[in-house]
Amino acid sequence: MDLQKILSAVDHTLLTQTATWDEIRVICDDAVKYRTASVCIPASYVKRAKEYLGDKMAVCTVIGFPNGYSTSAVKAFEAKNAIQNGADEIDMVINIGWIKDGLYEQELDEIRKLKEVCGERILKVIVETCLLTREEKIRMCEIVTESGADFIKTSTGFSTAGATFEDVALFRGHVGPNVRIKAAGGIKTLDDAERFLSLGASRLGTSRIIKLLKNEEAHGY
Repeated sequence: MDLQKILSAVDHTLLTQTATWDEIRVICDDAVKYRTASVCIPASYVKRAKEYLGDKMAVCTVIGFPNGYSTSAVKAFEAKNAIQNGADEIDMVINIGWIKDGLYEQELDEIRKLKEVCGERILKVIVETCLLTREEKIRMCEIVTESGADFIKTSTGFSTAGATFEDVALFRGHVGPNVRIKAAGGIKTLDDAERFLSLGASRLGTSRIIKLLKNEEAHGY
């Protein structure tokens, strides 16, 4: 697979608790240089990053991150505030406890509210696959499809595991044609990236791919 095709699918990511503006600026510069899909950064840096980047790169941020148990109203406010600050894309974390409780309609309503806030902007729904059963993953495929969200996303990168090839293949078999797939967390190599794309992902959440190209130690998200 062509290297640029892989890079153009990457949400170049820095979401560590210790992230500084100097580090965020490097992420932004690298994203522009390597022509990634976006930078994915903490909400507190969105305004400064958008002012720094202008129209050169899409800015993505995370909502309800990483645990997902904020109220729906709080998530909606977070998303609205991020968009006001210049966010082009929103990655939200579902309420995993609701799924365990079988409160599927409640989660569907939450995602719909976030999509209403996002409007034409891209909304990705993080389902944290490592914490779900196979049946719950399939149910989330159905919920995300029904919600009108743009992507289903495997992982935050902050739980017990990240994306797996098996989960992306499972998603591909159960989401509707309107839903794209984002694999995130633990994508370590170009071979991994290529395989995720071949299985049906169209976005990759990772910081490691660019580090590999820069001959830097590849660790983290």
